[in-house]
Amino acid sequence: MRRPGRDDTPDRLYTLTGGRTRSGPDSPFDLVTLVVAESEPAPGMQSEHAAILRMAQAPIAVVEVAAELGLPVSITKILLSDLLAVGRVSARHPRTSALPDPDILEQVLVGLRSL
Repeated sequence: MRRPGRDDTPDRLYTLTGGRTRSGPDSPFDLVTLVVAESEPAPGMQSEHAAILRMAQAPIAVVEVAAELGLPVSITKILLSDLLAVGRVSARHPRTSALPDPDILEQVLVGLRSL
């Protein structure tokens, strides 16, 4: 069975990232970071960068970008860092909603147990 990204030759992944193995110490990207394109793809741009910009017309999570590209998340983070550095994408963490009232959760749990 072929696993996208994992079965790629190391040479291809090395070429995609220019030999880099990490996205940088100040990288804002984790799996759920939302990425939004700030520009259209430019002629002559690396195909993976252009694909990311097309995908990110609406907010998309880093893990979704990696899945669509068929690349490991670590490689995707490096590509996203490249785009962030030149202002072609913006990154933000999803909003965390307030936790529900513990009393309501307790009532739900009691109801489920009584089923």
